[in-house]
Amino acid sequence: MKKKRYYVVWNGLEPGIYSSWKDCQAQTKGVKQALFKSFATSKEAQRAYASSPYDYIGTKAKEQPLRSKDGELPSCVELNAIAVDSACSGNPGQMEYRGVYIGNRTQVFHFGPIFGTNNVGEFLAIVHALALLKQKGYNDMPIYSDSRNALSWIKQKKCKTKLPRNAETENLFRLIERAEEWLRNNKYNNSLIKWETSQWGEIPADFGRK
Repeated sequence: MKKKRYYVVWNGLEPGIYSSWKDCQAQTKGVKQALFKSFATSKEAQRAYASSPYDYIGTKAKEQPLRSKDGELPSCVELNAIAVDSACSGNPGQMEYRGVYIGNRTQVFHFGPIFGTNNVGEFLAIVHALALLKQKGYNDMPIYSDSRNALSWIKQKKCKTKLPRNAETENLFRLIERAEEWLRNNKYNNSLIKWETSQWGEIPADFGRK
């Protein structure tokens, strides 16, 4: 009978401890600088996960900036980062937003559609990314947005939309209030970076509907 193994993923799509190679591979395949290792017991895996991966993986990997395989992005763009964007059918209209991991263009989260505007969607997307990264322990992963307004609102911890609050927008405003409350009650170290569309092309989270 094959002995059970436990797989620790320190750096992957979702770090954690997995009980099968298939699950471990799903979190690490295609991820640059993925760090993972198998252990014979759950206790060993838990101890390892709480420690530095380099205590268990032979040679410490050299820290080098990630670069895209096809060279389409300049070296100044961090690939180990989240890009966010929103799309709106009309403005205001049916809005949705999402976050994409730049390194392999994997969609990390998606929300909507809900009646709103592009700028509100961008604001909510940034807060969603901040909250998710804090929950997962990625406290230094950068977040890119191509919305100057949303980035400014994040700094002010206030969504300064001119959209009227009414029956149609009530659900959206409840989301806004939750996002503003999160910003007031949480600290973060993630860099918020303006995506320079004119220089770098469309942000990786773009919905491609232009």
